[in-house]
Amino acid sequence: MMAKSTEEQVEYHETEQKGRELEQDALYQAYASKAPEWHRNMTRTLLRKVDLHLLPFLILMYLLNFLDRNNLSQARLGSLEKDLGMEGTDYNLATSILFVGYLLMQLPSNLLLTRIRPSRFLGVAMAIWGIISACQAATQSFTGLVISRFFLGFVEAPFFPGAVMLMSSWYTRQELSHRIAWFYAGSSLANAFGGLIGAGVLGNLDGNHGIAGWRWLFIIEGCITVGVSILAAIFLPNYPATTSWLNEQEQAYAQWRLIDDAGEADDATSSSIKEALTLVFADKRIYLFILLQHTSLLSQNFQYFFPTIVQTLGYGNIETLLITAPVWIATFLVSLLVTWTSGRTDDRSLHIIALMLVSVIGGIICTVTTNTGAKFFAMFLMPMGAVSAYQIILAWVANSFPRPLVKRSAAIALANMIGNTASIYGSYMWPSSSGPRYIPGGSATAAIALFVALLALVIRLVHARMNRQLEEAESSQNMPSGENDPETRAVGFRYIL
Repeated sequence: MMAKSTEEQVEYHETEQKGRELEQDALYQAYASKAPEWHRNMTRTLLRKVDLHLLPFLILMYLLNFLDRNNLSQARLGSLEKDLGMEGTDYNLATSILFVGYLLMQLPSNLLLTRIRPSRFLGVAMAIWGIISACQAATQSFTGLVISRFFLGFVEAPFFPGAVMLMSSWYTRQELSHRIAWFYAGSSLANAFGGLIGAGVLGNLDGNHGIAGWRWLFIIEGCITVGVSILAAIFLPNYPATTSWLNEQEQAYAQWRLIDDAGEADDATSSSIKEALTLVFADKRIYLFILLQHTSLLSQNFQYFFPTIVQTLGYGNIETLLITAPVWIATFLVSLLVTWTSGRTDDRSLHIIALMLVSVIGGIICTVTTNTGAKFFAMFLMPMGAVSAYQIILAWVANSFPRPLVKRSAAIALANMIGNTASIYGSYMWPSSSGPRYIPGGSATAAIALFVALLALVIRLVHARMNRQLEEAESSQNMPSGENDPETRAVGFRYIL
């Protein structure tokens, strides 16, 4: 059989695209005419099912993801550095090298996610990173640790942006912010449980069977991750149109909600990867969002040194790990509150600005005083502001590049990929030699947090201008496809401020 000519291929794709557009129009009209009460009942039923099947798995997966990434900070309070002959900035290098591997795999993995079932892709990635995390226990030198950390970052790369992209294929823009908060709560819970687990393992298993406590920490947490990954590969849902626990009406309604929210349903085959990258880079807002996410992550680098920073309060290793737990539990509760209000008010920028100013205050207090009570209070403010704001930023990125699926996937991956480069050099903001006040790290964190607040204000002004353009275009019945928005937006669509 002869291959199709270029003209035939173009005609085929145009016909296929028109067919999808007709299906979307028919779907939209069928549900748009329903009564408001019917929509409320359908939404309530659908969200109950989605929240039950999707969120618990993603929260648990992210908890273990962050636990495996951050357990080095707890292991440091054991005999890790002594056993591996680490000195100077060796710990900083071991922390930052993870993000080099993370960076290299970020974009390819997230674009592949639009071609492969998310449940299988994320489940397999989770199993591999759990195995590598456990294998860190076998390292006998600093070089071995660095190599392990590099590959740990490499295989962790698909999970976070992939999970955010998957959630944005189920939830409307208003619903997404609070769901991402629940998801990202996994990091706060990981920090809280990580401290408790670290205290228990280092305090009770150190030396058991001739194995150091920090090695037990890696073994236990890595094995738990592998076990959960098997369940994730089986039970994690994929996309609304291919989900077995929704009936046909619910599948159709789940897609309709996305059309109604952003003017287009998700279609994993609607564009090529090349077209996705073209769409993303043609939208100049991506550069602002990349910078916003990069600086936001830079303002959170204290997380990877938090037990060491808390140790400056003068407590022992085990007490220090126990003290970190209430800080992260408070951060978890604050994040749920502010992301809920962010979703309810359809506001992102003002919430981010207010929270980053809280982090600024925390960074300033942390550097200007040696008073134990004041420093401990500042250690609450820094994560409550910066970490909670970041959860809203994640939702804002996904909200701001709604459709098509591959464009949103590429935007999330790019922002997350370049954003995480902050951790490569940001880990050197907190050298041990600058303790106990950590003036370089604390003052830099405060300055960066202020810059994040200013960036949020700039993006708010950009979106406000674009919304005015959409209003003017609608009034003249001439919807644009301008330089800031390569795809024509549906009537009534507005960018979230």
